[in-house]
Amino acid sequence: MSLMQGDSLTSHNFGLQIDGVMVEYLAEVSGLSIEQDVIVYQQNSAQGHVEVKLLPGVQKNGQCTVVRGMTQSPSFTTWINESIHGQMSTARKNASIIMMDYEDNPVKRYNLRNAWCSKIDASTLKAGEASALTETVTIVFEELVIE
Repeated sequence: MSLMQGDSLTSHNFGLQIDGVMVEYLAEVSGLSIEQDVIVYQQNSAQGHVEVKLLPGVQKNGQCTVVRGMTQSPSFTTWINESIHGQMSTARKNASIIMMDYEDNPVKRYNLRNAWCSKIDASTLKAGEASALTETVTIVFEELVIE
């Protein structure tokens, strides 16, 4: 690994893998989040003092947003269509957001279990505009495991 002690990963060197296949032409990943309920438990000590404990509750599902260049990627398009048409037996896939060091070695992985596309937005089409077309995909998942 090319990171020295105290070095941080950079935000431009990352990848998205869905069922073992790297997604090409990836521009941005944002909003990776997952939440867990907090249970507030109050009890009295042997001395009669109130003690408050915070306990982990139910983990909620999570989501992230991916922006990528609009390409003819058949596997990504198929995955989006399966999700949109409710074909959940094939749409739920395991995905990973991979952070890489300066030498493109994987350093950290955010593994998303049972991920599927819940929303897609195409970029604005405008006559006379000279910009790349992108699609923004919201990915939801049931569990997050960080390695």
